Amino acid sequence: MIDHRAAKRQWMRHVRRAVVKIGSSILSSHEGIDEQRLSELVADICAARRRGVSVVVVTSGAVAAGMARLGKRYRPRSIPERQAAAAVGQIDLMALYKRFAAEHGVQVAQILLTHDDLASRHRYLNARHTIEALLEADVLPVANENDTVVTDELRNFGDNDNLSALIAGLVEADVLVLLSDVPGVFTSNPRRDPSARLVPLIANAKKAGGIVVEGQGPLGTGGMASKLAAARKAAHAGIPTVIASGLEPGTLLRVLDPDDAVGTLVLPREDRLQRRKHWIAYTLKPAGTITVDRGAFEAIVFKGRSLLPSGIRAVEGKFDAGDCVRCVTETGDEFARGLVNYAAAELERIRGLRSSEIEAVLGYKATDEAIHRNDLVLLGDLGTPSS
Repeated sequence: MIDHRAAKRQWMRHVRRAVVKIGSSILSSHEGIDEQRLSELVADICAARRRGVSVVVVTSGAVAAGMARLGKRYRPRSIPERQAAAAVGQIDLMALYKRFAAEHGVQVAQILLTHDDLASRHRYLNARHTIEALLEADVLPVANENDTVVTDELRNFGDNDNLSALIAGLVEADVLVLLSDVPGVFTSNPRRDPSARLVPLIANAKKAGGIVVEGQGPLGTGGMASKLAAARKAAHAGIPTVIASGLEPGTLLRVLDPDDAVGTLVLPREDRLQRRKHWIAYTLKPAGTITVDRGAFEAIVFKGRSLLPSGIRAVEGKFDAGDCVRCVTETGDEFARGLVNYAAAELERIRGLRSSEIEAVLGYKATDEAIHRNDLVLLGDLGTPSS
């Protein structure tokens, strides 16, 4: 069994870059943003910076701030109303970050992202370069989803837990810190079960499903399940995650202290994905599904081979060459994701054929492979990236 204090010392003693996600549950109330708490959080972030840790903040709270400004006590149900609240609230939220950071001599920069910004490899790298330039200039980047323009149910990334995990991979953070209104992960819901115990260490986030706290707050979109999903994404990038309470001043500094075992530490995986494969697995949205036969499945999973047209049994969805697709077995189990070399209509015509027959059917041959092994990501025991 791994000692959680030893693990904390191992993973926190060399932290030089942290992504810190601040949830709505600790920033917001029905009266708007809790300015005292935000001031304390910004003070902790600035203190961490003075200790040599570069920080990228992922913040929630724009919708809640806008609700207060618009006189709404409950989270709007319609997408346009929520987007309107986010548009109003984002200004107030960033103004507070700017004011509180200025008290410590720190400048802030606002970064608003949508899924499309990170789904494009060019824009993904551009976002990375922009954040790197801000950190190099000693500016505090504050990121949020661009709620006013996204069209996928206002949650292009699912929630800001997911966004923070993607940004942690983007900037190659040494740790992802998820601050919420609970001290960490418990054996059961501590709000319902007084005997619930804090779990100080999770060695494998995939196997933590039995200790998930249900639900989410009235002003937020994520619960403990989304935090563990974010931790899984970070783990596959080789990044540890700490889930802790942001309600008490000083928690962030305790998280970054190698000798303080506050919160729940989720260990990273040893078999970390390369950055590009992590982008394929966790950032791209699959545009379709390819069903493969048993021989193709075994060749991909056990021999590290590419997917050839001969191993394809069925093609679902409308996608173009270069899009991300799911790869499933004949029983429907997803085992990989990858970038296809042919469009769906083309794969439908060449499925089951040898690579030598592609040109005769299509009139040309782009490659022998439907998906090259360098563009394939095995899901293994991590679960589907969207989970």
